[in-house]
Amino acid sequence: MEKKYQTWYRNTVRFIKNGYARMKRLWATLCDKMRWLVPIFQWLGKKLSFLNPRNYIQILDWYIIKKFIGTYFYSIILIISISIVIDINENLAKFTEYHAPLKAIVFDYYMNFVPYFANLFSPLFVFIAVIFFTSKLAGNSEIISMLAAGVSFKRLMKPYMLSCIFISLLSFYLSAYVIPHGTVIRQNFESIYKNKKKIMSADNVQLQVGQGIIAHIQHYDNEIKRGYGFSLDKFENKKLVSHMTAMDIQYDTISDSKYHWKARNWKIRELRGLREYITNGALKDTVIMMEPTDLVYSKGQQETFTSPELKEYISKQINRGSSNIAQYQVEYHKRIATSFASFILTTIGLSLSSRKRKGGMGLYLGIGLALSFSYIMLQTVSSTFAINANASPMLAAWIPNMIFAVIAYFCYRKAPN
Repeated sequence: MEKKYQTWYRNTVRFIKNGYARMKRLWATLCDKMRWLVPIFQWLGKKLSFLNPRNYIQILDWYIIKKFIGTYFYSIILIISISIVIDINENLAKFTEYHAPLKAIVFDYYMNFVPYFANLFSPLFVFIAVIFFTSKLAGNSEIISMLAAGVSFKRLMKPYMLSCIFISLLSFYLSAYVIPHGTVIRQNFESIYKNKKKIMSADNVQLQVGQGIIAHIQHYDNEIKRGYGFSLDKFENKKLVSHMTAMDIQYDTISDSKYHWKARNWKIRELRGLREYITNGALKDTVIMMEPTDLVYSKGQQETFTSPELKEYISKQINRGSSNIAQYQVEYHKRIATSFASFILTTIGLSLSSRKRKGGMGLYLGIGLALSFSYIMLQTVSSTFAINANASPMLAAWIPNMIFAVIAYFCYRKAPN
């Protein structure tokens, strides 16, 4: 038995060594035959050298980028942690009263609470991060050393702006695609466990669902997606050509495509000249260009749409002639405008805190907090004007950026070189 095992072991080792030797010879032969490709790869390497990030981002840039991004996320974790503690203290009684399960509190509420408020106050976190670590660099005479070594203030801004690109893209992606889905889950949690009642019904809804097609619903219940007392009128050349009525209609939530409704106890009257044709039935599957979101408007509904959905919804409502779309337009433009705020606020923060002064960073942090809250307040005020005073939604979303861009320009002009 032992002799048989030794033979098997020797054969296995011999097989592995022979296989390794064959692979080595094969690789050497292949490299020898493909040697003519080496000059081509060397030529491509020289031509594509501009793609190497080391040509653009140097050691100084990496140093500042790491400081900026690290301080930014550190400030988010610190402030959001405090916010969560305060929120738990305020809502603990309601969670207990409505028997909210721990899993729902953690994953449905706070896992969506954190991205929402972190992105909402992202300009504040950017400003605090820039002020905090730049003041520390200035206090340690690091910025003086950079300027003395021939690094201009414009060159010093490069790693800050690269960091802002990352933060802006992250902020836009969260606000346009991630946070809206989380907001739906969070609002559902609040309606169940915090007694924040959502509008779940509407009465006497009338809207244009197509060119010359008017729908009317006496009462709509969004909880079961059903409307009662339904009628659909179709006009051609300002003349009524078809009139459909149904006792109730039910939205088909499991259909592969949108706009599918089931009408019960329906009747259609078609007017062709002086003749009238009537058809009726118990159940009818039909396509009507409207959705439940078109029938019930609730506070903060615009925050539950992703940017592509928001754009589609705005376009659809404009075609219908609806006038209740200002808050949706403001939300759409605000997501883009807020993403650019990091560039403006970073320029202001860097210009203010790059000088070494007595007293430390306390003054700069105070100025930073004041300017950040001013930006957020101005954003809220301009949005209110667009919604309630018929101002341009796009202009309302960009007014804070325009005003603070002027402040950033004057701060940049006064910055040390």
